[in-house]
Amino acid sequence: MPELPEVETIARGLEPLVLNKKISRVSLNYPKIISGDPQIFQKEILDRSIVKVWRRAKLLILDLAGSFHLVFHLKMSGKVWVPPQGECPDKHTHIVFCMNNGESIFFQDQRKFGYCVLLDSNSLNSWKFFAGLGPEPLHLCLNDFAEIFRARKGRIKSLLLDQRNIAGIGNIYADEALFMAGIHPRTPGCELKPKDYKILYQSLKEVLVRAIEAGGSSFRNYRNALGYSGMFQEKFLVYGKKGQSCPRCRTVIETCKVAGRTSCVCPTCQKVNQEAGHE
Repeated sequence: MPELPEVETIARGLEPLVLNKKISRVSLNYPKIISGDPQIFQKEILDRSIVKVWRRAKLLILDLAGSFHLVFHLKMSGKVWVPPQGECPDKHTHIVFCMNNGESIFFQDQRKFGYCVLLDSNSLNSWKFFAGLGPEPLHLCLNDFAEIFRARKGRIKSLLLDQRNIAGIGNIYADEALFMAGIHPRTPGCELKPKDYKILYQSLKEVLVRAIEAGGSSFRNYRNALGYSGMFQEKFLVYGKKGQSCPRCRTVIETCKVAGRTSCVCPTCQKVNQEAGHE
């Protein structure tokens, strides 16, 4: 699933390609990908200019003239990109937004788990999912970050993945940040020491910024706004590296389940109930 760095990369790449362009036609090849009435969707979106492209958590949002918002949740395999002019949509292209400059925006989703919804500002702000999102990790100060976990008995990785606590973090970047901080994913949030919160805060910000700079991580389906793969997967420290050597201590990387997700850990660098942090 595209996480914060991937969706941020798409938003940053898409905006200069579509800003101030008007949507002149919409083709719905798979109407069920629309959350809501497809006919109302098509009617309301026509002739509206795109005035901003941004991200909230793992949502990609295109602001349209008239205080409307085109919201995409990419789920497992969704892609929103601008193909070269003349490229024909394939069988996984469920929506084509034709713009007044002759270019198009494709919404593709091989597994059809993603969705697109058109909301006005009031509906967006009152949408339960949107309203319930936690703060953005790149905009948090250390004290507010620590406060999220200080009184929580839940396991730290589970708390990181809960979008109500902190927005945009998924399996990849939780594993990478916890390894960088030397914290086992099963450690209860309330058992971390002040220095642990600090190093986890720094590690999470560092891995997110580095991933954005690398264009995100590509597995199978993720592509940026121009259809190119990200490169951060080449810099993973532990994620997806079960059976390989830890880059710090050469211990074999293992996996465990936390919050129903597979977590990659170094049993030497990330011991349960140890005082976390760098040596």
